[in-house]
Amino acid sequence: MTRISTKTFLTIAALATLTAPAFAQSATPWELKPDMGYAYDKEGKTWSYKMGTNNAGTLLKGAKKVPRGTLFFIGQNGQLYMRSGPYLEGDGKFMFGSN
Repeated sequence: MTRISTKTFLTIAALATLTAPAFAQSATPWELKPDMGYAYDKEGKTWSYKMGTNNAGTLLKGAKKVPRGTLFFIGQNGQLYMRSGPYLEGDGKFMFGSN
């Protein structure tokens, strides 16, 4: 198995969610599975990997938790970004969507 960094894992998880209709007003939860790793490689391709338990300690070294309230998105240049901060209006609507 290829070694996956936490940043890569989180990036791919975000990318998987964003490939669905990102501008819909009603959000849907991600379906990330516990024994899977998700990657966004240097060429911008996405991958999923079946995880094992024999190297879990190595995977967690240097890993960082994603703070709650983090938004992932693809910019117009195709680059993956993340934003920690408000992204919902007071009524729960996505503040950066259409309408």
